[in-house]
Amino acid sequence: MSNFQIVMPKLGESIIEATITKWLKSPGDTIEEDDPILEIATDKVDSEIPSPVEGVLKEVYFQEGDVVEVGKVIAVVETEGEDSGEAASPVAVIEVAEVKPALKAEVKTEAVADDTAEATRFYSPLVKNIAKTEGISMLELEGIDGSGKEGRVTKQDVLDYLKNKPASSAPASPAATKAAVPTHAAPPVTSAAGDEIVEMDRMRKLIADHMVMSKQVSPHVTSFIEVDMTNVVNWRNKVKDMVMKREAEKLTFTPILIEATAQAIKDYPRINASVDGNNMIIRKNINIGMAAALPDGNLIVPVIKNADQKSLLGITKDVNDLANRARSNSLLPDEIQGGTFTTTNFGSFASITGTPIINQPQVAILGIGAIRKKPVVIETAQGDMIGIRHMMILSLAYDHRVVDGALGGMYLKRVAELLENFDTNRNI
Repeated sequence: MSNFQIVMPKLGESIIEATITKWLKSPGDTIEEDDPILEIATDKVDSEIPSPVEGVLKEVYFQEGDVVEVGKVIAVVETEGEDSGEAASPVAVIEVAEVKPALKAEVKTEAVADDTAEATRFYSPLVKNIAKTEGISMLELEGIDGSGKEGRVTKQDVLDYLKNKPASSAPASPAATKAAVPTHAAPPVTSAAGDEIVEMDRMRKLIADHMVMSKQVSPHVTSFIEVDMTNVVNWRNKVKDMVMKREAEKLTFTPILIEATAQAIKDYPRINASVDGNNMIIRKNINIGMAAALPDGNLIVPVIKNADQKSLLGITKDVNDLANRARSNSLLPDEIQGGTFTTTNFGSFASITGTPIINQPQVAILGIGAIRKKPVVIETAQGDMIGIRHMMILSLAYDHRVVDGALGGMYLKRVAELLENFDTNRNI
């Protein structure tokens, strides 16, 4: 007999630890290869971790609720054969892990130290336990500047806060806490006879929290522009069958729009940014998130990395692959991280336009409306004429702290120009 060590897998570049939420197997249980043995959660995604070997679960080193660093041994499986003494590769584990979709920036709402305020960012169980033990209210916790990735509050941040905390145990006031966000009690709701009460699942709760947080953080402004998509429609109709036959790929409008979105960002890079206090972080990489509706009614945003560096065919392959795996709950954690700008397609559901909510910590999101035939005025050398054209409305919601109407309008106009002047003779 030999012992095979299972380690906490790497779940993305920015993730250094994960919380064990549930053991699916107990010591003594027989395990088949690829059997899920536990569920873990991070501030990015939830995952089931399968066993890369078959055998008997001999020992577990952590309990439910424990926060474990990536690479730590979490369990031992007894297998047939000689003891290698080596741990399972974290990469090998995550390659077969089934990943449950979640938003890129999940926000939890647990209260700390019996405080009624709600959290607007993620706190690890370790940080929450320290806060509860030390009597730090959620309002105080919200005011602590985080030194971790994406502003996360670390254990050391809390300990440093306690070291410098005034003797008074009264919670800090909103004026004294830079990150505190005022909360408002929701109005009372009563149900009537025949009403159905359905509890939100975890993902829907996270989406709701993330949307509320975004509206609290960013003053939203939305601009609109109408785009003549006739050239794009005619070109796609001409080449889509060839692309399907040659590449076995469905050519939708989404990759064409993402290509134009990325090209326009290169002309107006300040739309591809984040806000960090009084600083603007202008992103070098252009990573376009595409909001995708899931069969259960929830939403996920897979990311096309370095979209500006890819051909239209490359973007098409990425769009189809990510969309298909989003619907089957098989995206990897890294594929929903790192977005710098997001698009959302209202037109998929025949909506002509919408006012999307910014996907924090980004500063803008592009809404894509339905393409519809309309009679429009066409300017020609012989004068104005009425023609039937394929028209679409784009909406851009942006963070008015750093994006003014001029920049938002110029960016939208550039996207429209790229689409209206689309080369109908191009190859793919």
